[in-house]
Amino acid sequence: MLDIKFIRENAEAVRKMLADRRVEADLDGFLDADRRFRLVVDEVNSLKHEKNVVSKEIAAVKDPALRKENITRMQQMGQRLKELDTESNDLDQRRNELRLTIPNMPLPDVPVGPDASANATLSSWGVQRMLDFEPEQHTRLGSRLGILDMERGAKVSGSGFYVLKGAGARMELALARFMMDIHREQGYTEIWPPALCNSASMTGTGQLPKFEDDMYRLTGDDLYLVPTAEVPVTNLHRDEILEINELPIRYQAFSPCFRREAGRHAGEEGIIRVHQFSKVELVTFTTPEGSEKELELLTDNAMEVLRRLELPHRKLLLCTGDMTFSSAKTYDIEVHSPAGDRWLEVSSCSNFSDFQARRAMIKFRRQPHLPSEFLHTLNGSGLAIGRTMVAIIENYQREDGSVEIPPALRPYMGGMEEVPIPT
Repeated sequence: MLDIKFIRENAEAVRKMLADRRVEADLDGFLDADRRFRLVVDEVNSLKHEKNVVSKEIAAVKDPALRKENITRMQQMGQRLKELDTESNDLDQRRNELRLTIPNMPLPDVPVGPDASANATLSSWGVQRMLDFEPEQHTRLGSRLGILDMERGAKVSGSGFYVLKGAGARMELALARFMMDIHREQGYTEIWPPALCNSASMTGTGQLPKFEDDMYRLTGDDLYLVPTAEVPVTNLHRDEILEINELPIRYQAFSPCFRREAGRHAGEEGIIRVHQFSKVELVTFTTPEGSEKELELLTDNAMEVLRRLELPHRKLLLCTGDMTFSSAKTYDIEVHSPAGDRWLEVSSCSNFSDFQARRAMIKFRRQPHLPSEFLHTLNGSGLAIGRTMVAIIENYQREDGSVEIPPALRPYMGGMEEVPIPT
């Protein structure tokens, strides 16, 4: 979340940010609660000072009538202080509730725009595959090869769920191991996080309160199914003060992810947008001055997976209207597929500046004698496994309906070179 003083002193900049992001938040309500809170605090401080003065006077007063009068004043001030304490707590809670609904400030180089049409393509890698036959999408190929079953997934759990079988299930796990081996080489420590997180963790990374309707919550428990490993991994250091020599800390985690994705399935065939999927998440904790460099590194580390799989891809800088709530700057990585000549997002890599750290109280100390500061957090998918599998199936398909296994992935598939047509 944003610093209270920053919002107060930069209200018009925050108002412009809300407009640029196309986000509704009660900024005026926050400013009013903050103004009233500070007035109450001023009155409390004034009353406490007056109470101390009267208290000293009582000890020196000889006149019984005057002494009684001062004691009555003390009692009245004490009662008023109790009333102000309740009022200040209510106002502080109100402004903090409203502050949680205000998104992060974009970095200066983020383009202003209403939606994905204003995103900027920064770079591309590889040559888009030109197949000499009409390419098919992954759902038809996967069904024909016996590796993807949408119908039985829907039967077991409802729409938005699927079943992988045989080489499909093997590829899911192979991709996870492949990605994690690459990221281990790059210096990321493996984490196996819980698949459930409490509301404090969800609030720390910015999923709550704004996106509660998109989460799966366990009735009767303060627990949510994780929408991304970003949540448990970032919150590993919630309420901690790290030393500067520990930074940067780089973690990776493979986990299932669960999202309602309400109203966002139109035109999304197969396993592009589903309620349960797996991905390898990269999370970094670093100093404020190091976060922009870390974002470039993290994004390149994610793209290395695609380079080794020999999948053509591009890097986009998202505009203000297409960024996530907590992000200060985001790169999307998209893979090209010849099936429909389309681009598939397989990763979003973001610098959150101190936005999440402020919510989760994650700090660092430069020197033992210096006060602690909020650090910066970053994360990105390295990569979304289901979508990477889609990219492989659609890019490596053959005219006869079989699918070639990318050479770099074959050792993780037990030496398989292709997903053959069932006999």
